[in-house]
Amino acid sequence: MPEKIERTEVIAAEPAESLAAMLDIELPHAAGDKLAPLWHWTYLLERSPQRSLGYDGHPVVGIPAPPEEGRRRMFAGGRVTTLRALEIGKPATKVTSIAKSVDKDGRTGRLTFTTVLQEIFQNDELVIREEQDIVYRAGGSGALPAPPVPPTPPAGPKMEFSADERLLFRFSALTYNAHRIHYDVDFCRAEGYDGLVIHGPLLAFLMGDHMRREGIDLTGKTFGYRLVSPMTRPQAFSIVPGQDGLEKGAEARSAAGAVCAVSTLSEA
Repeated sequence: MPEKIERTEVIAAEPAESLAAMLDIELPHAAGDKLAPLWHWTYLLERSPQRSLGYDGHPVVGIPAPPEEGRRRMFAGGRVTTLRALEIGKPATKVTSIAKSVDKDGRTGRLTFTTVLQEIFQNDELVIREEQDIVYRAGGSGALPAPPVPPTPPAGPKMEFSADERLLFRFSALTYNAHRIHYDVDFCRAEGYDGLVIHGPLLAFLMGDHMRREGIDLTGKTFGYRLVSPMTRPQAFSIVPGQDGLEKGAEARSAAGAVCAVSTLSEA
């Protein structure tokens, strides 16, 4: 595994335009406009060749890579510190490395917890620092546990969002994500899910974007998020304020009311 991977590209208008179209919203995306916080997730993507994809659709080489064959990869959460906004029309560079990797023995077998560090530079300045937490579970694990009964969310602005097969396909395409749990129902069932899995990064993105739409600035702050339980099957779900109010965080709740992801917002 390489120690670092660098990728440089122009922050073009088209990915922002495409993401806005998927969300059915309007957002400035011309050269010179500032990219909204978290919208960088459709940029500077690693484009692994087809031969480097494993059976599940994830790359088996690069950063991160599974510690051994047959492990199940789960995206657990992360933290994004937005120091300043990326500018559309100018080049930027992302440097990816492994911050840490720890092996543990869990209830379902061997676990590897890997934290991937991504730093994005523009105009020779660090503009975004991000950590992503990946968990590799033993292969052949059974069904995942049901989410706990959540408390009632506090009052505050709520965003309704509907994710169907079309939207899951488009988000996978926008993020260059070939993980089969988002489009292959038979594969999902073999992995212990009861249907297609709605992307964890989509839930995280919507929690942060709900804050942005409500006038909460993520610039100069750290947006942390944690995926609590998988949201499966196409459905209409809600983004609601967190237990301390929307300025401190948000939750993604399924149509049945289960908390599937939580987020926090703190000073950088």
